[in-house]
Amino acid sequence: MNQLLLPLLLMLVVAIPLVMGTRKQKKAAAAQQELLSSLAPGDRVMTTSGLYASVADASADTTIDLEIAPGVVTTWLRQAVREKVEPVVETDVDDADTIDDEAVVEVPVVESKDDERVEEKSGAQIAPPLEHGKK
Repeated sequence: MNQLLLPLLLMLVVAIPLVMGTRKQKKAAAAQQELLSSLAPGDRVMTTSGLYASVADASADTTIDLEIAPGVVTTWLRQAVREKVEPVVETDVDDADTIDDEAVVEVPVVESKDDERVEEKSGAQIAPPLEHGKK
């Protein structure tokens, strides 16, 4: 009886992770298949190569048409779609309107005839400009 116990335990130690790994792979494959079958025009997706696109036509069984830029439609294998992503939200905010005028601080440039640091009225120290080419 003791002679059969050790081989049986070793088989269990090897078999349990194998079975659990196989179940995990089957669940992932089923989820991917469900994703591929649920794709509809207008969905935003990412391909396995990292390309973001919108689904233009998903009527074929093995291929899918993706719009990668406005008016540019390419045909891909369905298996190339990795995941659905959130659609891009475009905002019409002008960047010039969002800049806070009070946040911009201008530091006056002071030129000095000698190579010493010059101190402004604000207390900021400004280094003299570097002279390239002099040794």
